[in-house]
Amino acid sequence: MKKPAFLSLRPLAFILLSALLLSACGSTSLVSTPLENIDSVPLKISDLDDAQKKRWGHADLLRDTIPGMSVDRAYAELLPNLKPREKVVVAVLDSGIDLTHEDLDGVLWVNAKEVPGNGKDDDGNGYTDDVHGYNFLGESLYEQLEFARILRLGRGDAALQAKAKAELEKELPEAGANKQRYEQILQVVQGADAAVKEHLGKDSYTKEEVMAIETSDATLQQQLGVLQQMYNFEDSIGGVMEQLEGGVDYFTKQLNYHLNVDFNGREAVGDDPYDLNDRGYGNGNPMNRAEDESHGTHVAGIIAAERGNGLGVDGVADYVQLMSVRMVPDGDEYDKDVALGIRYAVDNGARVINASFGKSFSPNSEWVFEALKYAASKNVLFVHAAGNDGLDLDDPENANFPNDQVATGPEIADNVITVGSLDQTYGSEMVSSFSNYGASNVDVFAPGGGIYSTMPGGEYEFQGGTSMAAPAVSGIAALILSRFPQLTAAQVKKIIMQSGLPVKSPVIVAGDEDNSKPFSSISRSGKIANAYNALILADKVANGKVAL
Repeated sequence: MKKPAFLSLRPLAFILLSALLLSACGSTSLVSTPLENIDSVPLKISDLDDAQKKRWGHADLLRDTIPGMSVDRAYAELLPNLKPREKVVVAVLDSGIDLTHEDLDGVLWVNAKEVPGNGKDDDGNGYTDDVHGYNFLGESLYEQLEFARILRLGRGDAALQAKAKAELEKELPEAGANKQRYEQILQVVQGADAAVKEHLGKDSYTKEEVMAIETSDATLQQQLGVLQQMYNFEDSIGGVMEQLEGGVDYFTKQLNYHLNVDFNGREAVGDDPYDLNDRGYGNGNPMNRAEDESHGTHVAGIIAAERGNGLGVDGVADYVQLMSVRMVPDGDEYDKDVALGIRYAVDNGARVINASFGKSFSPNSEWVFEALKYAASKNVLFVHAAGNDGLDLDDPENANFPNDQVATGPEIADNVITVGSLDQTYGSEMVSSFSNYGASNVDVFAPGGGIYSTMPGGEYEFQGGTSMAAPAVSGIAALILSRFPQLTAAQVKKIIMQSGLPVKSPVIVAGDEDNSKPFSSISRSGKIANAYNALILADKVANGKVAL
């Protein structure tokens, strides 16, 4: 399960609490981005405007001094000469997609052999009514974290049980304390907000109005100080309260569902999730089941929101079909659903699988390993988010499943690419504070902090996480394969890694100023994914000019 965007503010919550309590077809002639002076790119001094914030991931580092993927430049300079040859199916293994969204409804995969809604498996693939994908979760929504399930069901040996128990005993009191902290801060901010509204005699106010208030009332002075602190973290007090309410909601769900050893979310599905041969569960409607089940919709828009239609966002890829595979609940996904979801995507024509999810325990990881090997045998690229815990994944204690290797051992397959997250400001702080990293277990970095994309109900919103970085790379992969369908998954992985922008300067990892590492040392490639250069290298590989 991926942590939501508001948790990137989690360290600030503790600071605030203390403060408050104290007070192409053929060969083309292309020229790649010059890389020799990449570390001398000047830092961007001015703040991004609203338009830049909404598409910073598409910007060009050298031209815009923003660490994007040069997507806009690729469309302007390269893609007019690289005509698409084949629509690429990208499977989004996630929480379901809003299939009716105005920016997604035109790019959905359609199983032409299936008759919608007739209750039959028309194409004989084992899945009934799977017109736009499949839903392995049925009508279930909430789930436990895997270690809570291990304890509830008594699964695994004594060592696994002990590890799961230790994790629960660490996480459960933290969740309770965090919920209380967010509630305390929210209460103080709400009180200050109400007091200022009463003082001004109006229902809304601006930052400038707050800063201009002069008063000798000690209580109001304290409340003004609260709001002034909040403006350090959000542009509006409403935005602050929304973040805090999100924190309260998240930790409430942790206590009620994720960490509750007595909860059984799978009961609504009806299968045995630890029997890989117990199939035929779920249904053919892979749409999100609630508006706050937004993760898959946001991910889908990053990959392939309809380009040039004048609506909210443009996806990275332009010649693509999105297959929705709903198998990530609000909690940890099951290994069975991951394995079967991968196989479903492969067997139904996906060339790229986006996997913006992960967990620290995987009792049936061998099922997923075999599915990844199967995908590799069928030439399907698997793009996985690195995770949002600010950890070095090369440490064996920091596993993030699914993965393609154990610790720093050999990779089990050559088709898995793991993606870390970048923020919009180039320089020492460009690695997202939440992003996991690892010289062996992370392959490349891409924009993931504060990404604007599609949301259920025809909406758009900013979200952040390695969950947003992975689909950016899936989009590049789809761009490559739509122009050069003859390339293998392994070749596309190498192209994305080798063509990225290398940065050798030090960066802060895990948001810890005392933890600085050379950017080149926190992933296998040491690079930022770059669509422009990837297309150039793909052209050369496809036309036999370069051997990988």
